[in-house]
Amino acid sequence: MSIRVSVVMPCLDEAATLAICIEKAHAALQARGVEYEIIIADNGSTDGSVALAESLGARVVHETRKGYGYAYHAGIGAALGEWIVIGDSDDSYDFSDLGRFLDQLEAGYEVVVGNRFQGGIEKGAMPWLHRYIGNPLLSGLLNLMYHTGVSDAHCGMRAFTKTAFEKMDLRTGGMEFASEMIIRAGLLKLRMCEIPIVLYRDGRNRPPHLRSFRDGWRHLRFMLIYSPTHLYIWPGVLLFVLGMTSLVALLPGPIRIFNRLVDVHVMVLGSLFAILGFQIISLGIYAKIFSVTHHFVPQTPALTRAFHLFNLERGLILGFVIFLLGFLTDAYILVAWISNGFGTLDQVRPAILASTLMIIGAQIIFSSFFLSMLGIEVRPPSR
Repeated sequence: MSIRVSVVMPCLDEAATLAICIEKAHAALQARGVEYEIIIADNGSTDGSVALAESLGARVVHETRKGYGYAYHAGIGAALGEWIVIGDSDDSYDFSDLGRFLDQLEAGYEVVVGNRFQGGIEKGAMPWLHRYIGNPLLSGLLNLMYHTGVSDAHCGMRAFTKTAFEKMDLRTGGMEFASEMIIRAGLLKLRMCEIPIVLYRDGRNRPPHLRSFRDGWRHLRFMLIYSPTHLYIWPGVLLFVLGMTSLVALLPGPIRIFNRLVDVHVMVLGSLFAILGFQIISLGIYAKIFSVTHHFVPQTPALTRAFHLFNLERGLILGFVIFLLGFLTDAYILVAWISNGFGTLDQVRPAILASTLMIIGAQIIFSSFFLSMLGIEVRPPSR
């Protein structure tokens, strides 16, 4: 019979708790009456974990690259089951409870995530910094940016179908593997749910592999990098709008705001904001196209329409028109200066606006060529 369920546990010197995790998984799966396998993804253990796992009937897969994600890539890649359950081998998760995860897969869900906050956290099982700040903050930010609906995005016990894992095409090798799975599942619209589970105090006799600030930063960094819209485009739009608004408002002359005179110096700052904002928006668009062509994120219908609407030719025309507006404004100022016998010239305001338009126009022209190159789909070389 073909294997139905694969249980994958990452391992790095977990001899103190590995046996109980394997035995609980054996008991739960035997009681369910399914064909299964237990895989230990070893990440370089030196405490006898490998021999212990093999003696208990588990299959050991070795991964030399250090990292939580790398260990899972090796273990899941070697799994033969249609359904895969993953969880840490430090006895903080109860593998005798994995049947509830399988129930949800059986019901049609493609990804099932444990929720420790709904199920309960044993005293001493999670540092207060993680429980009240780190996990809620990172999970909240992930949901704000990606709308996944998962309230415990970093729970280590999960289940998914092998097909779903292959669709997700995960790339990361560290602790951010957990965030990437939720983000990818959300972007691909996979059927995903949470179930309450209890987090127990682990039974290890060594310091944890987790490093709070380093791993928290890796999660945050990944979430930002994976979303060019939030990292680049929205901040860029804010700067650009502020800059252009100040340029247009101050073009006729100084204005008073809250009884304070606002003059040409703010207009110079507005020019800086507009140029910087446009550059940041451009970086966001580059990143968006790169992420689609390299299959980090799926291409959406809205993005497809945008690619067709803003093609190279339209970009060149738009950039040329904006550059020409700035150039003609500067030309008008030059003609006025010559007509005035090269005398005193009070045209600083239109000159600032003209320079800004010329810079943005030139950026649009050259960005259009670069975007056109980025938009070429990456294909493997022919053999």
